[in-house]
Amino acid sequence: MATADMLELGKPYPLQLQLEHDDFGLNEQTAVEWVEYEVRSGDSLAVIFNRLGFSAQQLYQITQIEHESALRRIHPGNKIQFAKQGDNEILELHFALDEKDTIVIRRNDEGLYESTQESKIVESRIEFAQATITSNFWNAGVEAGLTQNQIMNLADLFGWDVDFALDIRTGDRFSVLFEQNYVDGHFIGNGRIVAAEFINQNETFRAVLHENGNYYTPEGKNMRKSFLRAPVHFTRVSSSFNPRRMHPVTGRVSPHNGIDYAAATGTPVMSAGDGRVLESGYNNLNGHYIFVQHGERYVTKYLHLSRRHVSRGERVRQGQVIGRVGATGRVTGAHLHYEFLVDGVHRNPRTVTLPQAESLPSDMLPAFTSHAQQQMASLENRKRVFLALNTL
Repeated sequence: MATADMLELGKPYPLQLQLEHDDFGLNEQTAVEWVEYEVRSGDSLAVIFNRLGFSAQQLYQITQIEHESALRRIHPGNKIQFAKQGDNEILELHFALDEKDTIVIRRNDEGLYESTQESKIVESRIEFAQATITSNFWNAGVEAGLTQNQIMNLADLFGWDVDFALDIRTGDRFSVLFEQNYVDGHFIGNGRIVAAEFINQNETFRAVLHENGNYYTPEGKNMRKSFLRAPVHFTRVSSSFNPRRMHPVTGRVSPHNGIDYAAATGTPVMSAGDGRVLESGYNNLNGHYIFVQHGERYVTKYLHLSRRHVSRGERVRQGQVIGRVGATGRVTGAHLHYEFLVDGVHRNPRTVTLPQAESLPSDMLPAFTSHAQQQMASLENRKRVFLALNTL
């Protein structure tokens, strides 16, 4: 049978199949042609069938199969292979969902079509990257060869401990082990981060992937905290927590019980933790604002928004976009003013101790800590090799 890499658009590849005709008591050679069709803009399955001369009855039968919904989601550039015989009778149809999975439709002995999803084996290889920050975290990630998604995933992984808009310094560094996936020896994309280390202002944070899909410290403590360190991604901080700062509008010394994140109007603002919206409104000082209650002890406040996406009483989840950065109220420019209160007292979001999510249960710790030690040893070994290669 012809394979996909043997096919050219619109060119048939005849194969000779030996078919037995019991009612005649003889064998005859019957040609089967394979045709590959590349989906064009505006194509639907009906348009394709009509263009290739297949019948409406065949189209109807194929749209009754288990995986027909995948065929309805075709996009320009997708390729479909047809095996046809005789008077344009479809014997088989192949539609690749991606490099790994293919929908295969075959006509059975009763003349009906059946479908299966065939998957190739994915081989995961562990790769390594590291960098020292000289300008900012994003540029360091790019220089290390990480993709945009990997840079964001790494920031999300350590985002409960490090404020990537405020805490990053020149000389901070990171190293990471991650999966690269291959099918039939061909690279198809990056997989998960399996272990990582981030050194921020001489404080070291480490994370290892558990088989349950969550990340833990090598000691088994959950990386996830009840609150994110920052409610925005990768933005410049214009003003930090300062109880004695001079107000930029009034010129008076007044407490600045929070942090200002300078960002373009419309930048998404995330809820720092799970909770319920305590207030969602507008006034002349705060502009559009949102207050979120987290349990009994914690409140976070988000001021000067351009838009609010949640209402009073609504439940929100950690990381959910609740509003957009703006310049409403008494301000000199677009920014988010963020406050963190514990038992009604303002605390510095940079340094306040955050409640931690549940750690691994004791019966799972021995296996995980052994695995984590191996991952950290592998990370350290890759770092030594990297250093040796770059000092030659």
